[in-house]
Amino acid sequence: MITKKQMRKIVDELATIDRRLAPVIANSELCDLGTGNPEQSHFESLVSSVISQQLATSAALTIKKRFYLELGKVTPKNVAKLDPETMRATGLSAAKSRTIQGLADAALRKEIDFDRLHQMDDSSVYSTLTSLWGIGPWTVDMFMMFQLGRLDIWPTGDLGVRRGWEKVHKLKEEITPNELLKKGDIFKPHRSIVAWYCWRALDL
Repeated sequence: MITKKQMRKIVDELATIDRRLAPVIANSELCDLGTGNPEQSHFESLVSSVISQQLATSAALTIKKRFYLELGKVTPKNVAKLDPETMRATGLSAAKSRTIQGLADAALRKEIDFDRLHQMDDSSVYSTLTSLWGIGPWTVDMFMMFQLGRLDIWPTGDLGVRRGWEKVHKLKEEITPNELLKKGDIFKPHRSIVAWYCWRALDL
């Protein structure tokens, strides 16, 4: 974890590296990635990310409320007790229900120690989680950024990041994930922060 003072220094440096980011940074709150301890367990955070896949924020929140009300505390044991029909009734798709059950099974079978994911490097976290059915790059990127506080994740597969980048740089054509991947090199090792401000650009 880093302090707000350290984050401010990093953000100021990023504004110097890319002047187009400066107005967004100036008109947004300070990025809070990696500046606090996660409020959720790693398991609960992953469940939340799975629910949010390809959904608008409001829709995801509605399903989470229903699911958590049915589940109670978000633990592998409690998830394992739910049958597919009950999970579907909360608004989860069959695929997301299967993915969440897979997370619970991996924890209960001790195939993955979710409580120790923060001790792994980025590539190990990525390979470990994507070995599970239904867990793809976007889910892992969000988990590493918002739960683990990793500051050098570059989620080029996220549509919001790409649209934000286009807005910041006044692009007339849509940028592809591969094109954006190359653009991120100059921001290493703080690409997560740039992605965060790309999202903020869409809010301004």
